[in-house]
Amino acid sequence: MRMTRSPGLSGLGFAHLRTVSGNSARYGASHPEALAARAAERGMDAVALTDRDTVAGAVRFAKACAEEGVRPLFGVDLAVDVPATRDARGGGRRRAPVRGGAFIDESAPRVTFLARDGARGWASLCALVTAAHARGERPPLLPWDANHGEGLTVLLGPESDIGRALAAGRPDRAARLLAPWRERYGDALRLEAVHHGRGGTGPGSLRLAARTVGFAAEQGVRPVLTNAVRYADPGQGRIADVLDAARRLVPIDPAKGLDSGERWLKDAGLMAREAERITTAAGFGPDAAAALLAHTARTAAECLVDPEDDLGLGSVRFPEPRLVGAGWRTAQRALASRAAAGMVRRGYDRGPRARAYWERMHHELDIIGHHDFASYFLTVARVVDDVRDLGIRVAARGSGAGSLVNHLIGIAHADPLEHGLLMERFLSKRRSVLPDIDIDVESARRIEVYRAILGRFGPERVATVAMPETYRVRHAIRDVGAALSLDPADIDRIATAFPHIRARDARTAMDELPELASVAAEREKYGTFWELVEGLDALPRGVAMHPCGVLLSDASLLSRTPVVPTSGESLPMAQFDKEDVEDLGLLKLDVLGVRMQSAMAHALSELDRATGEAPDIDAIPPGDERTYQLIRSTETLGCFQIESPGQRDLVGRLQPSTFHDLVVDISLFRPGPVAADMVRPFIEARHGRAPVRYPHPDLAPALEDTYGVVVFHEQVIDLVHTMTGCGRDEADRVRRGLSDPESQGRIRFWFAQRAAERGYDAETVTRTWEIVEAFGSYGFCKAHAVAFAVPTYQSAWLKAHHPAAFYAGLLTHDPGMYPKRLLLADARRRGVPILPVDVNHSAPAHRIELVSEDGPPAARWGVRLGLSDVHGMSEAEGERIAAAQPYTSLLDFWQRARPSRPVAERLAQVGALDAFGANRRDLLLHLAELHRMGRGAASHGTQLPLSGGRRTAPAGLPDLDETERLSAELGVLGMDASRHLMGDHQEFLCELGVVSARRLREAPHGATVLVAGAKAATQTPPIRSGKRVVFTTLDDGTGLVDLAFFDDSHERCAHTVFHSWLLLVRGTVQRRGPRSLSVVGTVAWNLAELLDLRAEGGLEAVSAKLAEPLEEQPHEPASAARRITLPTGFELNPWADLKPAGADTAATGRGIARAKLWHQSQGSAG
Repeated sequence: MRMTRSPGLSGLGFAHLRTVSGNSARYGASHPEALAARAAERGMDAVALTDRDTVAGAVRFAKACAEEGVRPLFGVDLAVDVPATRDARGGGRRRAPVRGGAFIDESAPRVTFLARDGARGWASLCALVTAAHARGERPPLLPWDANHGEGLTVLLGPESDIGRALAAGRPDRAARLLAPWRERYGDALRLEAVHHGRGGTGPGSLRLAARTVGFAAEQGVRPVLTNAVRYADPGQGRIADVLDAARRLVPIDPAKGLDSGERWLKDAGLMAREAERITTAAGFGPDAAAALLAHTARTAAECLVDPEDDLGLGSVRFPEPRLVGAGWRTAQRALASRAAAGMVRRGYDRGPRARAYWERMHHELDIIGHHDFASYFLTVARVVDDVRDLGIRVAARGSGAGSLVNHLIGIAHADPLEHGLLMERFLSKRRSVLPDIDIDVESARRIEVYRAILGRFGPERVATVAMPETYRVRHAIRDVGAALSLDPADIDRIATAFPHIRARDARTAMDELPELASVAAEREKYGTFWELVEGLDALPRGVAMHPCGVLLSDASLLSRTPVVPTSGESLPMAQFDKEDVEDLGLLKLDVLGVRMQSAMAHALSELDRATGEAPDIDAIPPGDERTYQLIRSTETLGCFQIESPGQRDLVGRLQPSTFHDLVVDISLFRPGPVAADMVRPFIEARHGRAPVRYPHPDLAPALEDTYGVVVFHEQVIDLVHTMTGCGRDEADRVRRGLSDPESQGRIRFWFAQRAAERGYDAETVTRTWEIVEAFGSYGFCKAHAVAFAVPTYQSAWLKAHHPAAFYAGLLTHDPGMYPKRLLLADARRRGVPILPVDVNHSAPAHRIELVSEDGPPAARWGVRLGLSDVHGMSEAEGERIAAAQPYTSLLDFWQRARPSRPVAERLAQVGALDAFGANRRDLLLHLAELHRMGRGAASHGTQLPLSGGRRTAPAGLPDLDETERLSAELGVLGMDASRHLMGDHQEFLCELGVVSARRLREAPHGATVLVAGAKAATQTPPIRSGKRVVFTTLDDGTGLVDLAFFDDSHERCAHTVFHSWLLLVRGTVQRRGPRSLSVVGTVAWNLAELLDLRAEGGLEAVSAKLAEPLEEQPHEPASAARRITLPTGFELNPWADLKPAGADTAATGRGIARAKLWHQSQGSAG
């Protein structure tokens, strides 16, 4: 091939054909948006995104390019299992690491594929990626027999088999290796020249680039020039080095080569100079460089894939109507028929309100038909029906609960007319976006639901949604630290000191957060460490299956997105995240696994197992007094939505007595209503301490249920509709516009004009607008609150009527915000017996057992702790132990249950083998002997010394003392199962004058108290003042103490509160009602350190420590000064609403083993 100038192409701007983004996990160092922006800034007409093993960034890249005026090209970089190179790589088998190690095999050649021919090229690209991931290998590998596709251009670069042969000085071998590629792709092949200024003949060297251009001329294959881009800007090479180290699981080693620093998105001028260097080195004439650039430009021009027409951006595809029950009918007719049947089944077709129901149904069907969304509703209904047929609890959430059609076809539980819910909040003719119907299922059976959906619609229409796992500060610190070979102990100490924040905020956090003072003091010690940490911000470091998103499409799904198997479950997963799939027109159904649904299902199954009957929790009376007494008592630990400190405070002030009160309570406890000061006026009016006022009598129907206070979005819609007559669909559009400050002035003028035209005076208009403006963007969707209130009431009913079953469900599925040990303490306080783990009685899950026929109802049934909480117990091991019950002796247990030695020893430590005789140390000795005999190390027989034939003979060792037993329980079970851990410290706490949680209820407002306990939860939620407040809950065995630390105490307290487990706190009692009680902390001590101090220096040393004068905070902490103002006007502290600093597991500091003291369940608490 002659390297001559191609007329008409020399003037085109340079187009980078090989560019990766951060979606190439732990490889690319820039986001797709940054690449598009730099391409526009540097005058490029087009740029390709060719991420490694994925097209996950394609949608974001296409949208960014559209904003920047750059044409996007789409491709992928894949490792290919080339037959000719397989033997050199060990016959195609991946290298295995030595025991305990890890090895990342990157030996397979890599090739770049570009989509060239519209939708056909994009579909081929998706098929290649799907095939590469099909076997679940890491990294993915494209089998040679799947290496084909129409509408593709293939770049064979330095990492390809041809490039490696050229680097080795073997053009003859390169020619042989090229033959099968030519056979597959013909004229679509390109040879890729890359120069990064490296020496030698390897990738990025001038000699290899020149050889590639020369070889292309010899073989008649068009060469192209790329920069194999890994980052947008110069200076990011160090970040690429860190990513390489993290991916390869090795430290940065300069001896093995670092990134060249040249792999950035260079402009056309710089790339032209590279072309000249390469062609000159190849021995070509002066026109060769222009020809190389022209071939590159022509290749880019041939890659025509339109994001809208070919990827499907902006379109929607539903499963075919025949698959969702329409049969020969249209989807709209099938939906109408099913809705009408629901009217008859529920009895809404008769009675005084029948006309209202029929009119509402037809109104909604008209809206659905207007948008042609009937297939969507039928699809969701089909899924819900299938879930119910499996016996799995299912409930709708979100604004979809406001649709009567959803209620009639079985998707939503609540009657929207009964609760005053509006269809317009969910869907109207003025809203063309696909509505969002979310369904909650039992978390423990979520995968079963996914498989049912897959079975119903088929793998060609169903996939789960991807969820990128991005770098935040802790991951970034760990990966940068490991890459730089820092001390692992230092890395862990620094990482756990930080709250869970963005990596980019690391240095700002050190400047502003008092709890990071010790880390900030050694900032300079680590040089550029912090720059590298911040440079990793939000880059994907991996991908996981989204916890709730399921894609449903017509049969074109696999030509629109690659599908890869998930780890573990091997479910098909699209490579796009939840925002991208919506842009692609793929129907995303949120199937959220809610742990509370699983907990309630387990409670009901336990009642059925133990008593032979279980209540129908979906049909319980709506106004049960015992349930509301429990809620008003604020003893709502474990109850859905109302167990947090703030919610317990709110229900104590609100005192709910009806289902509507629960709906209001859930709606008020949101950042927006709190920030807009909606809570105080509502509480005052509800209890008659303030008059109920309406801006105008016409607005009373919309506001009377909430005492004249706007709480719900639906009320804002009604207010605007009543005052302007615009219709509820337009009123909802107005409500949405209120969150945009730029739109508020225009909306206010329109509102005043329309209201005046309808006869409202200026004062009424002004007062109403003030309400709409203040609360309109902050309210809560009533339909969402109603959907939440149903499991709230159901869970409280179970706790009030069947406490043992309730706690068994909670302990098995861990649905709340508190550790399991706190649930045990709550159960004890409510008189529920806690029965220990016992290999003859425990099941894998927690169960209920009849303890007594007499006594209080709560004490008749106890909770038997389950085997699943034993540390290291596998599911199979637990099932095997339970299946072989009962056991007559330790030997019988060992032989038939076949536990692993570590698990057997842990069972002995927590008393699960006590029934076999001997003490726990003796049992541990016997287990060691059994293990030794099982390995053939003993010369005597296999019969243990027994006493009486069944009981294990004592060996004479001293038993575990009480402290050791408690330590074992915390270490093995993560719970103080036999007694509360604070019991060991009661004498010391009494000496200090500590007030227990039970006695604190009698303390007056303003009293100064000392409180102590084990930390149960810590939060920093956004609050109305915009300040950062640390809320902590302590458990002392008699109850819970809720603490608040305001910013004037953070210098003294923050580090101790975040990094200690046992706390002693001095503070002031705060009361806002008869059931509202908290302590405002002023100083905190690590109780474990005080216990050590007492042991060393006596009570006097402790008293002196507590009497030390408080250091005055010299100035307002930096964390208190800065605010983020949201578009709604709501001010947020930048360090609020974060998962706090500290380790995820805790230790008492008194020799107790590290334990599972925080909830770790899958699924959502809701």
